[in-house]
Amino acid sequence: MSDVIQLLPDSVANQIAAGEVIQRPASVIKELVENAVDAGAKTIRVLVVDAGRTSIQVIDDGCGMSETDARLAFERHATSKIRQADDLFALHTMGFRGEALPSIAAVSVVELTTRMASEDIGTHLTLQGSKVVSQEPVACPVGCNFKVENLFFNVPARRKFLKTNATELNNILTAFERIVLVYPDIHFILYSNGQELMNLRACHLRQRIADVFGKKTSHDLLPVEVDTSLCRISGFVGKPEAARKKAGYEYFFVNGRYMKHAYFHKAVCGAFERLVPVGMQVPYFIYFEVDPADIDVNIHPTKTEIKFENEQSIWQILQAGVKDAIGKFCDVPTIDFDTEGKPDIPVFDPQRDSIELPKVSYNPNFNPFEKQSSANSSSYREPSFYREGGVAKDWEKLYEPREIPSYAEENLFPVEEPAQERETLISEKSPVHYQFKGCYIMTAVKSGLMIIDQQRADIRIRYERYMEQFRQKTANTQRVLFPEVMEFSMADSVMVDKFMPDLLTMGFDINSLGGGSYVINGIPAGLEGLSPDRLIRQVVADAIEKGCSDVEEIHSALALSLARHAAIPQGQVLSNEEMELLVNELFSCSNVNYTPDGRSILYILPQKDIEASLG
Repeated sequence: MSDVIQLLPDSVANQIAAGEVIQRPASVIKELVENAVDAGAKTIRVLVVDAGRTSIQVIDDGCGMSETDARLAFERHATSKIRQADDLFALHTMGFRGEALPSIAAVSVVELTTRMASEDIGTHLTLQGSKVVSQEPVACPVGCNFKVENLFFNVPARRKFLKTNATELNNILTAFERIVLVYPDIHFILYSNGQELMNLRACHLRQRIADVFGKKTSHDLLPVEVDTSLCRISGFVGKPEAARKKAGYEYFFVNGRYMKHAYFHKAVCGAFERLVPVGMQVPYFIYFEVDPADIDVNIHPTKTEIKFENEQSIWQILQAGVKDAIGKFCDVPTIDFDTEGKPDIPVFDPQRDSIELPKVSYNPNFNPFEKQSSANSSSYREPSFYREGGVAKDWEKLYEPREIPSYAEENLFPVEEPAQERETLISEKSPVHYQFKGCYIMTAVKSGLMIIDQQRADIRIRYERYMEQFRQKTANTQRVLFPEVMEFSMADSVMVDKFMPDLLTMGFDINSLGGGSYVINGIPAGLEGLSPDRLIRQVVADAIEKGCSDVEEIHSALALSLARHAAIPQGQVLSNEEMELLVNELFSCSNVNYTPDGRSILYILPQKDIEASLG
């Protein structure tokens, strides 16, 4: 029997590795920028074309590579970061596996131009599908210039399932933000299709957060600082009023590396327990400094999952540090009254014969419990409702019995009407409704008692109304008295620009000011009581969370989000006319049973069940 096990060629092995390391254009940028950081670069430029589909270029002014290193860097497991297994527990660099460059070269066309400061001539290297196409000397500045083109050209399935350019660009910005927030001392520049999206000059951490996410986010942050023998924790957490329902800025970094950690996330959320509503999230930017021997970063190819040796102890330290930051913010300062220039307050002195007190006049004969008070008494005052034009002169009208609706016993079950007409009247819903606890509308129907959730019913009504506006492209806009300016991060602003035509169709009047800033001049009619800034942020956040790809999904997500925020709140008291209008509009919708997100709107309690319960 012949042998069946064979050693895979390097090109095939690299493509297999690329499936884990290089998942999308954002993965390429992450690996190349991290290499530039490890090379000691002070300025890093990233240029993308068509969200990385066509071209990705990363230029740095780091140490560069020699001719031999440039060729060897594209071999599997070739790295300058570690030499032996023990080095894995003393990592101080972003990369260490030596898989990124060969994985990128396996699924794209790569051009590398690099030069070291000690050399006069640099090297230009071209690879295609892991194969070296050319290598030649070239004049170039110190550092590295990586250009990745035609990503996934030899893996058509992977290229086919890339998302839209807006979604992929949003992923690039997310990966870019995770790096720039760790290294505020490095100058980062990001271009998309020749347009500058970010220009983050070297600064301190809080300024970097403001440059990325806007000044408002920076103003809502509280400093966190804890230093123990196990770890050092620093950074910022948001104030309770900065809590968001979705799409919050939540970042953990350990030893300069971004990580995801659900356990530590619970520690931060636990510190805000009873300070923010349930389901709301506060932004945080937490930085851990831990002995590299106490953590393991070699778990996942993306290096975002990290294991801690003293996880429970660090959890307690983290929560205590966040609580301390909140406590300092919530402390009530001592009130220092300014008494300069004010008259002195008399203080009782027993050595003084007397102290002058104000005189109060009163009627010692006044008895408030007497049935009849004298109108001539000095303490008597005529109540306002007995005066001319008062309300209480016709107070009897307030207690007159209300008229019984005509449907109740006369028209609903008329004895003299034929049986067929009586059945028709019974089958009709009652025109009079009862509201239970400001949440539910109860009305009689042929088969029993119908209970309608008024908020969910209004969501369904408004959702279909907004969807009709999308189809007809007609909406009424209410101009705001004072235009409001709002700021988005660059990642969110990409999605805002994507949804901008749909927001305009819904009735919003928004103009871009550049740099992630927008001015709100008008909102859809009927939403005058809502905050335009918060409303638009929540609408965009809901649409981003849905991960919408086609136009219909975007319209549906925007319409549902806006309907939720504009719907009748729970507990609002409605008149019978308002309830009747709501019920009639609900039954004119295409689906009266469920909201667009699948929640039940109404329930019918059968009459036979009522009779059985009452015996």
